[in-house]
Amino acid sequence: MADAMDGTVAIVTGGGTGIGAAVVRRLAARGVRCVVNYAHSRDEAEALVADIGNGSIAVQADIVEDAACRALVAAGVDRLGRVDFLVNNAGRTKHANHEDLDALDAEDFVDIYRLNTIAPFQMVRAAVPHLRDSGMGAVVNVASVAGVFGMGSSVAYAASKGALDTMTRSLARVLAPQIRVNAVAPGYVGTGWFEKKLGAERFAALNERIAAATPMAIAATPEDIAEPIVMLLDPATRVITGETVLLDAGAHLDVGLSRRPGREH
Repeated sequence: MADAMDGTVAIVTGGGTGIGAAVVRRLAARGVRCVVNYAHSRDEAEALVADIGNGSIAVQADIVEDAACRALVAAGVDRLGRVDFLVNNAGRTKHANHEDLDALDAEDFVDIYRLNTIAPFQMVRAAVPHLRDSGMGAVVNVASVAGVFGMGSSVAYAASKGALDTMTRSLARVLAPQIRVNAVAPGYVGTGWFEKKLGAERFAALNERIAAATPMAIAATPEDIAEPIVMLLDPATRVITGETVLLDAGAHLDVGLSRRPGREH
């Protein structure tokens, strides 16, 4: 039986590395051509589209600028003929202990909010006419458990992802019934960023510690996050909109609770 997603087109922001690249590969396996957006990771994005070899394209755009968002969508339509799906994956943070209120200033908040919250809104706005025409239009925003529980790399990051979570529900309401809008909220994800920062040995040790602290005993990989994203894009999930799916191997079950016996926290 033919795959309903075969022949469709998706835009994936921040698609050259990490979760975004895993999403592109999974979509390509379903017959989806992708507009792989990148801001700085040109080599990785171009290597990715060359590797999957299905007509996907790599497009540079700094999506904090509204004009760049509109140009990115236009590139997808002009070169691939349509846009059916949008994955708002690009994001940034600044690491600062939540207890240290002096570690962040107003510019940190604005900088993070522009990419993590405003840019997804701009991308949705630019893509809406084409998503409506698709007949199966769907958006997935990559939020974070940080935005759900007020935790993570910094207060500014948590606030931006919390806003993205709320915006997901707002857009789901106003864009129905033609377009579905959902979000995923990953916890820890063992991306190449961690491996480069820590080195192979310390990265492996970190994954072991994370796995020991989750009910499912898993340290998530980008591929673990990509599959639920693609699931939410799939027309087979047409009854799902306005949802945020926690992707943290059950770690949220322990938030605010005492130490679990046999688990390392």
